[in-house]
Amino acid sequence: MSKYMLIMRGTDESNAALMAGFEELAASTYQYIEELVKAGVFLAAEGLDEPGQSVVIDFTGDAPVVTDGPYGETKELFGGYFMIDVASKREAVEWAKRIPAVTGSKIEVRRVAGDDEMPAFVEERADDESAGRI
Repeated sequence: MSKYMLIMRGTDESNAALMAGFEELAASTYQYIEELVKAGVFLAAEGLDEPGQSVVIDFTGDAPVVTDGPYGETKELFGGYFMIDVASKREAVEWAKRIPAVTGSKIEVRRVAGDDEMPAFVEERADDESAGRI
């Protein structure tokens, strides 16, 4: 089994449509989550606050610069996710196609790297921490 993140991405227009039909979409989403749970593949699901409430930390200069809100030129914003544990990318895509979504939104499917795929220095640090050496 592999973990996949189903990332919900929306535009200003699709986010407005989502808010206009929120109660119906919320009911459909709860039903979708129940289907994931019954299938034994559900791990997590979270939605994010509106983009205007975000803070951006920019590391392109000598010191980090903090600004309010998302990048102005962003056309699509990450609005939330579902985390599932399935046998294949194909299965993750099939689940993603069933997500209740509004016209204009997109779902990005990305596999979550397993612990065994981490670089050796990360594993060594974790071993050091568990042995109390840090």
